[in-house]
Amino acid sequence: MEDGEWVLVQRPVEKDIWRPSSVNEEDPKPLKVTFSGPATHWTDAIPIGNGRLGAMVWGGVASETLQLNEDTLWTGTPGDYTNPKAPEALAEVRKLVDNGQYVEATTAAVKLSGDPSDVYQLLGDIKLEFDDSHLKYSADTYSRELDLDTATVKIKYNVGDVEFTREHFASNPDQVIVTRISASKSGSLSFIVYLDSKLHHNSKANGKNQIVLEGSCPGQRIRPKVNVNENPQGIQFSAVLDLQISNGSGVITVLDDKKLRIEGADWVVLSLVAASSFDGPFTKPSDSRKDPTSDALKASNSISKFSYSDLYGHHLEDYQNLFHRVSLQLSGSSRSISSGESDPKGSNDVSVTTAERVKSFKTDEDPSFVELLFQYGRYLLISCSRPGTQAANLQGIWNKDTEPPWDGAPHLNINLQMNYWPSLPCNLRECQEPLFVYTSYLSENGSKTAKVNYEASGWVVHQVSDIWAKTSPDRGEAVWALWPMGGAWLVTHLWEHFNYTMDKDFLKNKAYPLLEGCASFLLDWLIEGNGGYLETNPSTSPEHMFVSPEGKQASVSYSSTMDMSIIKEVFSAVLSAAEALGKSRDALVEKVQEVQSKLLPTKIARDGSIMEWAQDFEDPDVHHRHVSHLFGLFPGHTITLEKTPDLCKAADNTLYKRGEEGPGWSTTWKAALWARLHNSEHAYRMIRHLIDLVDPDHESNYEGGLYSNLFTAHPPFQIDANFGFSAAIAEMLVQSTIKDLYLLPALPRDKWANGCVKGLKARGGVTVNICWKEGDLHEVGLWSKDHNSIKKLHYRGTTVMTNISSGKVYTFNKHLRCVYTSSL
Repeated sequence: MEDGEWVLVQRPVEKDIWRPSSVNEEDPKPLKVTFSGPATHWTDAIPIGNGRLGAMVWGGVASETLQLNEDTLWTGTPGDYTNPKAPEALAEVRKLVDNGQYVEATTAAVKLSGDPSDVYQLLGDIKLEFDDSHLKYSADTYSRELDLDTATVKIKYNVGDVEFTREHFASNPDQVIVTRISASKSGSLSFIVYLDSKLHHNSKANGKNQIVLEGSCPGQRIRPKVNVNENPQGIQFSAVLDLQISNGSGVITVLDDKKLRIEGADWVVLSLVAASSFDGPFTKPSDSRKDPTSDALKASNSISKFSYSDLYGHHLEDYQNLFHRVSLQLSGSSRSISSGESDPKGSNDVSVTTAERVKSFKTDEDPSFVELLFQYGRYLLISCSRPGTQAANLQGIWNKDTEPPWDGAPHLNINLQMNYWPSLPCNLRECQEPLFVYTSYLSENGSKTAKVNYEASGWVVHQVSDIWAKTSPDRGEAVWALWPMGGAWLVTHLWEHFNYTMDKDFLKNKAYPLLEGCASFLLDWLIEGNGGYLETNPSTSPEHMFVSPEGKQASVSYSSTMDMSIIKEVFSAVLSAAEALGKSRDALVEKVQEVQSKLLPTKIARDGSIMEWAQDFEDPDVHHRHVSHLFGLFPGHTITLEKTPDLCKAADNTLYKRGEEGPGWSTTWKAALWARLHNSEHAYRMIRHLIDLVDPDHESNYEGGLYSNLFTAHPPFQIDANFGFSAAIAEMLVQSTIKDLYLLPALPRDKWANGCVKGLKARGGVTVNICWKEGDLHEVGLWSKDHNSIKKLHYRGTTVMTNISSGKVYTFNKHLRCVYTSSL
C-alpha cells in the first residue's frame, strides 16, 4: 500500500523465482527473428498461432497476404481401420519369417498394408491491397520482425514522410488473429481487404465492417473426377473478418459484395475468427450438429467489446505465463572477449537479419543464436499446441498447400513424438495435453484394429495417422507401413508426464488405462520364438532395409531392436505405475512381470555397434536417417552410462557409423543421443550441423538445415526438428531420473564457457536453475512446488544426496553444498 492506495504486485515469473547470488546476469539479448524485406518464399514468412489458428505473415508492402490455418481442416471422414483378411496374411508372413525367407516375407507383408491417411488442408488468406504509392516505399526503412518475448510480428516501412506500422498476433484466450495497421500521418491509411481460399468457398461482405467466408474440405483425399455426387460431405468451415477503424477519420465502402475498401483512416484493426464443423474423430461431417458460420459470428461478437489494447493484454498475459518460465543465456569465454575478440555478428544488433546470423554461424558460432533457436522451438510449441486443440502435425499448424508433403499427417515412428520432446523439460507441460487426448482417440480405433487385424486385445496404432485417428497400416511397402509400435511409443509420453509432474490423478485416470490397453496388445503380439525368447513377428526397423542371407534387400524379419526397446519401456512403465497406484497384484501386471525376462536383450554387432535387427544383417545404408535401434538410449532409458556401459560404447560406435548427415529431425535426435552419452563435443557438432541456411529454390541440395524464418528442413519443411533442437539443448544442460539429477552433463565448455539456464524441469517435479563460469559449475538453484523428494546431484564425478522440500528454494555452490534456502 502506498499513500493510502493499493499497488498490485505481480508474483515473479518462474524463471525469476531463483536468482544467482554472485553472478552478474547479463541483460537478456533481444529474442527476435528479423528480416530486411518482405517474404519471397513461404519459408521467409513469419508464423504466428494460438494453438488452433495459425497465420504466415509475408510482410508485402503494396499487397500483403496472411495465409491462414485452422487445425481441424482435413480431408475425409471417419474410416474403418480394420482388415478382416489380415489374420490370414499375418499367418503367411509369420511362417515365411520363421523359415528365414525374409525377402518373400517382405513381399507378402504388403497384404497387411492399408489405406493412406487423410490430408491436412488450409483455411485461406487475408488479402490486403494498398494504393500505388506503396510501390515507391523506401526499402531502407523496411523492417519485419517476430518478437518471441511478446509473440508479436511488427512490420515498418516509410512511404515518403509517412511511416506505416503493422502488428500481428494470435490470441489464445480470445481465439482470434489480430492485425493493427497504422500510419504516422492522419488520414494516410487506405487499402482494400478481402478473404480468399484455395478450397471450395464463397465470401461476402456482411455490412460495412465484416466479411464472412464459408468453405468446405474435400470429403475424400482425392476428389472424384467424374461423378461429383460420389464425394461425401467433408468438414465445413467459416471465417469472419471484422474491421474497426479510427474514430473521426476513415471511410469504409463495400466492393463486389465481398471486399472492403478503407480510405483516409489513421488506423485499422482487423480481427479474424474461424470455426469448423469438426466434432471429433468419430462423427461424420454430414452428421455434425455444429454450425461453423454461427459459431464464428458468435466468437466475433464476443470479442467486439474489447479494444485492441484489451486483446493484446489478454494475449500477452496468457503467452508470457508459458514463455517466461524458462530463460537461457549462453556466451563464450570472457577471456577471449577481454583479449579483443568482438561479439558475434548480430548477437545484439537487430539490424542484422536472422538469415545472415544463420550464415555466419559457420564462422562465429554465436552462442546467442543457439539461445534464439532454443526459445523459437518453445515459441512454436506454444503457438501450435494448446489444451483443446489438435495435436501438432508434421508442420505444426502451418500449411500453404492442399496437398502438403507427406500429407502433413502425424507420423508416429519419430516425428509426432519429437514434436513433444521439449514439452516437459522445457516447462510447457500443458502444451502436451492435445497429444494425450489424441492418444485416447487412437486407443478407441486401435482396439478395433487390434481385434480384427491381429486377433489381439488392447489397442494398436501404426506409422501414420490423421485427424480421424487412423490406426491401420499405411498404404504401400512394409518397410514403412508395417510398424505396429506407434501407440506403444506414444504411451511412454504419458508415463513421462507423470514422472515430471508427479500428478497421481493424471496417472490413475488418464495414463494408466492407456498403458494397460497398450500392454495388453503387446502381450498378445509377442509370440514364442527361438531360445525361449518372446518375439515380435513380423517386425521392421522403421523405413530401413537389411541385406538378407541370400544377398537381397528385405525389411521384414523378427524382433527388431526398436520393437524390443519400446516394449521394455512400456512394460517398465506399467510395473512402476502399478506400484504407484497399488495395482501390482493385478493379473495383467503380473503377466508383464513374468514376460520381462523373456524379451530379447539388446545385442552388439560384430563391428561393435548396436544390432538393429535380431540377427546381425548387413546394412545396405549405414548412413540411414533413422536411428531407431538407439531408442533405448534416448528417449528411452534402458541404455544408460551407469547400468549398461558396454551398450553405451556400442551406441557411441553406432552414432559414428551412422554419420552426421540426415534430415533436421535426424540431426536433433543424434544431438540428444550424444548428450545422453555425455559427449558434449559430438552433441555440439550436431547442433552446429543443423544451423545451415537452406536455399528454398535449391532445397534438394540440402540435408537438414534452417530456412530464413528458422523453420527446420527435412527438406522440405517439417517442424519436428525445431522441437528436437530445444529438447536436445535441454538434454545437454540437465538430465534426470526420479532420483538423480545430472548437471551440465554435455556442456560444450569451450563454446558456451559462461551461461545461465533457469526454469528447466527435471523428473520428480523439480525446477532446475544452473549458472556456470568459464566452463565450470558456479551455482545451482532447485525448487519444487508440490513434492518432497530426495535427489542425488551429479556433477563431473561428484555426487551429493539432498532433500528437496516443497515450497522451498535451495541454492547450491559449485561444490554442491547447499548454501542458502528461502521460501517460494
